[in-house]
Amino acid sequence: MNKLPEKFENKMKEILGDEFDAFIAGFNEPRFGGVRFNSLKIDKESWEKMAPFEVRQVPWIDNGYYYNLSDQPAKDPYYFAGLFYIQEPSAMTPANMLPVKPGDRVLDICAAPGGKSTELAAKLQGEGVLFSNDISNSRAKALLKNLELFGTKNAVVLSEAPGKLTDRFRGYFDKILIDAPCSGEGMFRKSPAIMKNWEQYGTEYYHKLQTEIIDAVVPMLAPGGMMVYSTCTFDPAEDEGSIEYILNKWPDMHVVRPERIYEKFAWGRPELVNSDKEEIKNAVRLWPHLLEGEGHFSCLLRRDEDQSESYTGGFERAHSGKMPEEAAEFLKHVKLDLPTDRIEIRENRIYLIPEGIPELRGLRIMRTGLLLGEIAKNRFEPSQALACALKASEFDNVYSVKYGDDDVIKYLKCETIDAKQDVKDGYVLICVDDHPLGWAKAKNNVLKNKYLPGWRMM
Repeated sequence: MNKLPEKFENKMKEILGDEFDAFIAGFNEPRFGGVRFNSLKIDKESWEKMAPFEVRQVPWIDNGYYYNLSDQPAKDPYYFAGLFYIQEPSAMTPANMLPVKPGDRVLDICAAPGGKSTELAAKLQGEGVLFSNDISNSRAKALLKNLELFGTKNAVVLSEAPGKLTDRFRGYFDKILIDAPCSGEGMFRKSPAIMKNWEQYGTEYYHKLQTEIIDAVVPMLAPGGMMVYSTCTFDPAEDEGSIEYILNKWPDMHVVRPERIYEKFAWGRPELVNSDKEEIKNAVRLWPHLLEGEGHFSCLLRRDEDQSESYTGGFERAHSGKMPEEAAEFLKHVKLDLPTDRIEIRENRIYLIPEGIPELRGLRIMRTGLLLGEIAKNRFEPSQALACALKASEFDNVYSVKYGDDDVIKYLKCETIDAKQDVKDGYVLICVDDHPLGWAKAKNNVLKNKYLPGWRMM
């Protein structure tokens, strides 16, 4: 165990009392690896039959599983097919707690690298819209990749300061997730390097940052909307203190007891911040000495129906123009619903945009909806995102090989493949066990690899 900061140990002694020794002993225990299957692509029964390594259920997450740290899920072909996401088990809790349903307008404000956004997208099941934002442009690129890999069709990926979104989206979102930047105390066991950051910045720095994000985000919640505030720290000021800040500033916001509670969760403790707001007890804290996961805090809140303004802004319309013949010809082979009023053409790129989104002009947008492909040198080139968003049954020229076949690894390493079964010349959807990986271009059963080079298996 790395030596913990003395100031941190003293604080934990005050908070935990008799449990402190068990808490400290836990730092000598191994961490837990977790994966979450993608319910956009497979169901629970299918996952448990096909999981390529030994897994066991995370007891408070229906689609969450532990895996052995000796395994390498990030190198598995099913990972490249977007069938699962690698995520620390406790970190699965906030998105799981937010009761998103198909058709909702959802915001994930601090979204990179995408663990929580991919679960929110899966809950939407392609209906409604997910806005995933991260202020860091480089981190937002990783977020975009993970959403595309998961097969998300209805996401808008932004890279903006939260305050720049407030007036544009005031009262717009049905559900919001604030997984706030924090001092990271709950991750000391998993990532000891965080302790240096903790000693440099302390907790007051992060609490100030959290209240700035809260100030920008709460006004975007619609009447009757629900929000989860979460951190991966134990610090009361960053946890219960931030919830008290919300309740004091917005009297129409209230803490809600989550529908599903795991018996080893601990409840919020308003007394740690000298608060008289008893409803803070409905927040939950995950302690690593009580369950198999790292430290986390999560609180579900609801806005009253009649004490805040509804969204009154306008909505963006697709600027479709005329569909290029090359694209129209290719898309005849795709069995997706592609309404003409949601097709947008920009700079030779063709998008399927979500319904009911506000005007986005002036914002730093990484992606609006699903990139179908682009026109290059008078031909249409379908996108990697489109391949990930399809099912094998939704394209009429498929080369599907079994898990473990050498062609799967060859494809993921961007090598040319000699097809073992006949395929038509032209674009081919390459699949592993009927789960799409990407495109190839066939000529006489030789498959020229079109897998996105930046995604290749190393």
